[in-house]
Amino acid sequence: MNKTILITGGAGFIGSHVVRLFVNSYPNYHIFNLDALTYAGNLENLSDIENKPNYTFIKGDINSDEFVISIFKKHKFDSVIHLAAESHVDRSIEAPLAFVKTNVIGTMTLLNAFKNTWKGNFNNKLFYHVSTDEVYGTLGKKGLFTETTPYSPNSPYSASKASSDHFVRAYGETYNMPYVITNCSNNYGQNQFPEKLIPLFINNIINNKPLPVYGDGNYTRDWLYVKDHAVAIDLVFHKGKNSETYNIGGFNEWKNIDLIKLLCKQMDIELNRPTGSSEELITYVKDRPGHDLRYAIDASKIKNELGWTPSVTFEEGLKKTINWYLNNKEWLNNVTSGAYQSYYKKQYSN
Repeated sequence: MNKTILITGGAGFIGSHVVRLFVNSYPNYHIFNLDALTYAGNLENLSDIENKPNYTFIKGDINSDEFVISIFKKHKFDSVIHLAAESHVDRSIEAPLAFVKTNVIGTMTLLNAFKNTWKGNFNNKLFYHVSTDEVYGTLGKKGLFTETTPYSPNSPYSASKASSDHFVRAYGETYNMPYVITNCSNNYGQNQFPEKLIPLFINNIINNKPLPVYGDGNYTRDWLYVKDHAVAIDLVFHKGKNSETYNIGGFNEWKNIDLIKLLCKQMDIELNRPTGSSEELITYVKDRPGHDLRYAIDASKIKNELGWTPSVTFEEGLKKTINWYLNNKEWLNNVTSGAYQSYYKKQYSN
């Protein structure tokens, strides 16, 4: 094996797509997937590759300094792709300390282990930190986030991610540790835990439950198909410049309410329901605190330097996403009921 890569959070939504891409694309790399298997981590996401010879799953918590040091000592990871994070804004408002522990302290634990393992001998080594566009704060009706936009986080989640970004840069500057950072827009696609907007609303429409829309529904987001994000991560990992940041966006802005109405129309078609029936489920609810008005990413740097562009339109990606959830109702039922925990116990019981 000519590379030994630790991917953290690899059983989660984005992480599982990255793990699959690397395992299948690079048989000479050994991919170690470290995940604590919290509510959003699901090994069923990777059942198709779990027996590959270049793949190893490790159950563990990045907050445990002793544990992280032990696995670095054992496996000598020459690269880290760090995706493990608490990522749901609503949860961060209710329990901000959990986000500090995982997103800040957990990142610090990994940085220290990486630094102390190689002790300045960083040739052909890389620490790749995956972050979010939310660190930049909010935009007005015009403008785009660029890689030089000042940080201005407005939620405990985005503040914790901003802090972790700063620590990664600081370790690069202080210890000459090679790193790259990517800041991505809202991801959507297969295997996303149904607390986020698109899978939540797909699940609610299937079950004829209300579709809760914050405020007036005019909050605007840029949407990125998760498989396109995984391809971008692959490109940055192999071709990105050391100590650089790359913004990854879908060139694809939607107001929440317009996205939801499109989703409703597509769901009516797929479920053979009368046109407009899903839209009747829309229910406006009290806005959440600190809700950012608009995110929009300028992804021209990764496009111009590395040749990356999204492979699908939003309408195409949304259709693929809807069809996946409709064809995998057992997966959806398992993650919403908690029954999938038995899979972990069966596969990885101590």
